[in-house]
Amino acid sequence: MPCHRCGARQTDPVRGASPWRRGVRAGEQVLVCPDCQNGRDWTADLAHCAACGSARLVRALGNTQCKDCGAEDQVTAETTAAAENPAESRSGATSLSEDVHAALERHFGQRTD
Repeated sequence: MPCHRCGARQTDPVRGASPWRRGVRAGEQVLVCPDCQNGRDWTADLAHCAACGSARLVRALGNTQCKDCGAEDQVTAETTAAAENPAESRSGATSLSEDVHAALERHFGQRTD
């Protein structure tokens, strides 16, 4: 699953905790890469727990659970217009080949046509 903001795909993890973060947006679980977590409130466009306000939510088997307080299915609405239109969510917007192409351009700084 790519980062919902920039589309970068996760690479093979190194030992230890992953720097990628999970969240819920428009009723779907999404990932946020380490680069998109830097320098801004990266949780602003994610759903938050209605009980404690945390953005540390996970989706499993159709249920949303807060990783901080354990509350289930108590989610506040996201704060952006994209949350109102799940079709704009980055998680399904591009194909794998487009993601690979974009990654090669980022890595090598040139077009790969």
